[in-house]
Amino acid sequence: MTPDQHAEAAEALFQAEVSGQQCGLFSLRYPGMTLDDAYAVQAALVARKMAAGRRRIGWKIGLTSRAMQDALKIDTPDSGVLLDDMLFETGGTVPAGRFIQPRVEAEIAFIMKAPLAGADCTRADVLMATKWVAPSLEILDTRIQRADAASGRARIITDTISDNAANAGIVLGAERHAVEAHDLRWTGAIVSRNGTVEETGLGAGVLNDPVTSVLWLARRMASYGQQIAAGDIVLSGSFIRPIECPEGSEIAADFGPFGFVEIAFT
Repeated sequence: MTPDQHAEAAEALFQAEVSGQQCGLFSLRYPGMTLDDAYAVQAALVARKMAAGRRRIGWKIGLTSRAMQDALKIDTPDSGVLLDDMLFETGGTVPAGRFIQPRVEAEIAFIMKAPLAGADCTRADVLMATKWVAPSLEILDTRIQRADAASGRARIITDTISDNAANAGIVLGAERHAVEAHDLRWTGAIVSRNGTVEETGLGAGVLNDPVTSVLWLARRMASYGQQIAAGDIVLSGSFIRPIECPEGSEIAADFGPFGFVEIAFT
């Protein structure tokens, strides 16, 4: 893809979000699209939003589970950017029409106190750079169609990465914990929709350890000349499958002693 095509694709995503009307698959429109192209589209989309007044507050890591990687026939996670208008308070309400096809995932969020970057980062570096960990929900949305209506072809990894790794929102729980206060591999959640348990999972579903996920992001960002900044929120990846959230959904994620997160969709 050319830089003009990156900008063209980013504008299509921006307008899809504004209008609530999804755009078609980029993997069909640009059949030679690479992962680098997808991240270039994502960067152009984020730049477009920041030019409109948004501010970056962190990063999300996706596709950290073996099941999701197998489904998309990849062997690596992906990442996206968190912006200030994506942050919701636990116990809050998402207004009707804010998202197109919202879903939620349960995740462990890292809140950073120091910069983190470099191909030689270690697990110890991640622990030292982390101020708190917290329970969270990620809200996903799809500005790109999940499948092409004519051919039935499903979106692939380049579509998802272009679409800011499907990120749309983050709901942070009120609790804050020192990163070594809990065994994050055994930290999990029971997630309910309208009082019915939909999913359960453990942090070990995220690359065997959510800390490993943050380490992957720090190393990947080094190749793009980026870094995790002090104050950033990092969503380490979901340990449950996405839960659909049509209008009227009330989502509650019980992380036990780790905390509690809830959000409603009108």
